[in-house]
Amino acid sequence: MKPDSGTLIINIMSEGKAETYEGVYQCTARNERGAAISNNIVVRPSRSPLWTKEKLEPMTLQNGQPLVLPCRPPVGLPPPIIFWMDNSFQRLPQSERVSQGLNGDLYFSNVLPEDTREDYICYARFNHTQTIQQKQPISVKVISAKSNRERPPTFLTPEGNASNKEELRGNVLSLECIAEGLPTPVIYWIKEDGTLPINRTFYRNFQKTLQIIQVSEADSGNYQCIAKNALGAIHHTISVTVKAAPYWIMAPQNLVLSPGEDGALICRANGNPKPTISWLSNGVPIEIASDDPSRKIDGDTIIFSNVQERSSAVYQCNASNEYGYLLANAFVNVLAEPPRILTSANTHYQVIANRPALLDCAFFGSPLPTIEWFKGAKGSALHEDTYVLHENGTLGIPVAQKESTGTYTCVAKNKLGIAKNEVNLEIKDPTRIIKQPEYAVVQRGSTVSFECKVKHDHTLTLTVTWLKDDHELPSDGRFTVDEDQLVVADVGDNDGGTYTCVANTTLDTVSASAVLGVVAPTPTPAPIYDVPDPPFDLELTDQLDKSVQLSWTPGDDNNSPITKFIIEYEDAMHEAGLWHYQADVPGTQTRAQLKLSPYVNYSFRVMAENSLGRSSPSQPSEQYFTKAAEPDKNPMTVEGLGSEPDNLVITWKPLNGFESNGPGLQYKVSWRQKDGDDEWTSVVVANVSKYIVSGTPTFVPYLIKVQALNDMGFAPEPSAVMGHSGEDLPMVAPRNVQVNVLNGTLAEVHWDPVPLQSVRGHLQGYRIYYWKAQSSSKRNRRHMEKKILIFQGSKTHGMLPGLEPFSHYLLNVRVVNGKGEGPASPDKDFNTPEGVPSAPSALKIVNPTLDSLTLEWDPPRHPNGILTEYTLKYQPINSTHELGPLIDLKIPANKTRWTLKNLNFSTRYKFYFYAQTSAGSGSQITEEAVTTVDEAGILPPDVGAGKAMASRQVDIATQGWFIGLMCAVALLILILLIVCFIRRNKGGKYPVKEKEDAHADPEIQPMKEDDGTFGEYSDAEDHKPLKKGSRTPSDRTVKKEDSDDSLVDYGEGVNGQFNEDGSFIGQYSGKKEKEPAEGNESSEAPSPVNAMNSFV
Repeated sequence: MKPDSGTLIINIMSEGKAETYEGVYQCTARNERGAAISNNIVVRPSRSPLWTKEKLEPMTLQNGQPLVLPCRPPVGLPPPIIFWMDNSFQRLPQSERVSQGLNGDLYFSNVLPEDTREDYICYARFNHTQTIQQKQPISVKVISAKSNRERPPTFLTPEGNASNKEELRGNVLSLECIAEGLPTPVIYWIKEDGTLPINRTFYRNFQKTLQIIQVSEADSGNYQCIAKNALGAIHHTISVTVKAAPYWIMAPQNLVLSPGEDGALICRANGNPKPTISWLSNGVPIEIASDDPSRKIDGDTIIFSNVQERSSAVYQCNASNEYGYLLANAFVNVLAEPPRILTSANTHYQVIANRPALLDCAFFGSPLPTIEWFKGAKGSALHEDTYVLHENGTLGIPVAQKESTGTYTCVAKNKLGIAKNEVNLEIKDPTRIIKQPEYAVVQRGSTVSFECKVKHDHTLTLTVTWLKDDHELPSDGRFTVDEDQLVVADVGDNDGGTYTCVANTTLDTVSASAVLGVVAPTPTPAPIYDVPDPPFDLELTDQLDKSVQLSWTPGDDNNSPITKFIIEYEDAMHEAGLWHYQADVPGTQTRAQLKLSPYVNYSFRVMAENSLGRSSPSQPSEQYFTKAAEPDKNPMTVEGLGSEPDNLVITWKPLNGFESNGPGLQYKVSWRQKDGDDEWTSVVVANVSKYIVSGTPTFVPYLIKVQALNDMGFAPEPSAVMGHSGEDLPMVAPRNVQVNVLNGTLAEVHWDPVPLQSVRGHLQGYRIYYWKAQSSSKRNRRHMEKKILIFQGSKTHGMLPGLEPFSHYLLNVRVVNGKGEGPASPDKDFNTPEGVPSAPSALKIVNPTLDSLTLEWDPPRHPNGILTEYTLKYQPINSTHELGPLIDLKIPANKTRWTLKNLNFSTRYKFYFYAQTSAGSGSQITEEAVTTVDEAGILPPDVGAGKAMASRQVDIATQGWFIGLMCAVALLILILLIVCFIRRNKGGKYPVKEKEDAHADPEIQPMKEDDGTFGEYSDAEDHKPLKKGSRTPSDRTVKKEDSDDSLVDYGEGVNGQFNEDGSFIGQYSGKKEKEPAEGNESSEAPSPVNAMNSFV
């Protein structure tokens, strides 16, 4: 035994054979308070036995046959490492055809002539004894066969179609399949009920061995190896069961109690099979240990009630199954001690303003004392709204201010006494650099200075130090440091770099840097400015589980100072080739402390940035693989919604590989009804995003939790979210549906809400179905298309807009949830009152005459009631578009045609026409029309029903140029008549005269257009209808061939000549006679042509 310790030393070299000390050892430590014991320690000497002698016969085979060379090494402790070599100690080559099995045998899928040799030797290396044992050489001779018959694969190992394999949790699972055949088979592996785990699966020995590292219970199942060549394939199923030695869920912890208190020791472990828990007291099984009335055993828990000092003991918890055991000691110390404060009295703390302050108050006592802090002599207790009270008694001030200065008192109390301790806190001003050194570029041989003015708390001692490139300044007389500046004389190329001013006090440190650039003397070429060159020489140091320090060397800044460095990382295991932002640091800094996540294979790269842009990335750093840990977060977006009335679909956003923190990511899904007393139901599922709970009642609120776990443990306990099981259609229709008709187009509907329990889902609102059944007059009975209005939420009334007046409507109301709508309420009917009608569908002016116009129309398309009458208003419009008096006329509702008489001829009228019901007047329709001048003024209806013709005649006749032209024509005709009259009296009878006398008529004949004679117009013939158009064309021009006064008819044409005496010779031309036009009565002046005819 080693002095003053519990270490047992066995010196085998000088104290006998190792076999003498073989056995199981256990250490017990004991004092008056109890006894603690250690785990069992098994001591076994290593063994490297010799091979048993055996006679090995030479083996002779034909080309292509399978072969197995057995090794069968001796059983050693620990087991030996097996390999095959020849007499020259050269390892025998292996391939898909020739390979060594896990048992050490050498397998040939098919032999070749080159496999012939006499020195196949199996070696066993025993590392612990540093010895190598050799088997007798095996001779193999391969005879070439005339024909090698190909054959499908068969397994050399394992035998049969199926086998079993057990492995312990956390170990490496190794499965092996070796097959023979010709040609050489290829081996494939699959898992029948799932996929092989990524990042934990490896293939060895030319795919013949499948290895899964860090195996867990989730890896249990059936694995299938498939051997395949050109002639066929076979498979072998290996049923894998993962067992587990016990592992802690909650190990017992030391317990300090005072007399009369209660407490408990909890010992929880898991394994496969489930471990059994046994307790010991002071190393003795608790069943035979001394009795303690304050102690009660309850499975994995010891409950203490009203303990006394004699209850002090060391308890051991043993968790065992067939694969191992766990042992933990827990000291139950029953102690009665008044409080003691262990922190030195009147400790003086100094803290920089605006930084955290921690005031210690280490204490001891039993029962556990309560701690209170006070400020000043008569101050009240400090509370956690401003301060932080730590469990170890420390008082935290998150942001210390000048007002925080003073004396603080720590008070520790329990039922046995009280203890106090005072400490002092002093707040100091922070050190600040108020004038920082600035970037400079100087020529060789010149002098440069960097200024660094510092302001600090006058009670603290200040030390200012200058560094160049983070190292001390060169011991060179050219560098001069005074109070506020650094001066560098006779600057050389080596003086370029980063100069840092570091200001230190006993409490804080600040620094500021500037870069010095050295250039050649003038003249110098213009500098080339560009983005920086990439950093290089990346190095990882201070490698911890969750942090690492990265340092680098900056590249050339290309005459533009580097403002910052950007650090990115790659996770080669989860997202290879994808780079993510990690951090950035100022351009004066060339190292960074990086926070890391567990179970990530990190690589880092750095980019530099200046005012011109960002450099290319550096080369990646070496990889750094962080250790696995339990997840530190749970899935987000946890929801519970039912897809069917009897299920609950729990969904979540899974953690990505980066967030898993370790292998074997799974989820523990828990649920229970919110309003019940049921226990939580839990299930562990694979790395999926959904779990469906079946057999739930319809639309019941549930509390849901989804907790992440991996092979290392569980994530923190998640908070519960509320979800609902599936919805079903509502069961009840709304009742007491009432309709209040507000006007002809708007109605208000009211209904009673349905009971919430009958909704059976999330109430989304109500739907009103309504449709027009028939008109109130019951002349138009036809069903209309149903319309739907939706009212969100719990509203119990709504408006129906867009109704048609004077209509009969039906409606019903239905409640709606997420599943659909419930049954309809009984149909409720209502009528809308009459409304004003729409405008008449059409208004046409037909058959215009000199003093009348006929109006035709179609009834309104939407009468919106019973029409009572039509109203027609009209008024004349003169040539200057001024309106005359308005005339109002009522027309019966059953009329669709009306003639207006006694109108002014050749006058434009404007008409206003609308229908009426008992509700009032509807929209009006307007139209314009013109009475005619004469019968030629009537145009066909499709030309505009007399709107334009007469209007244009009247307008031209009033123009001055036209009146002057007509007067000139009349004067010329008068002169010609006088000449003719004189010549007639002078020349006696002419043939024309005789002809006229022979055809004398009581009524003087009217003048013919093509005749040279003139007749008098009779009043009786003024209104004969025209046979060939109007005397005056519609375009207000007088055409030569149609004029009554054409000079052609007086002898200058081809149809008549004057004689020497002035009389007419020959017959009149044979033109068709034109009958005189009807008289054109008008309110305006007659046309000049008509006036001329009247004058003659």
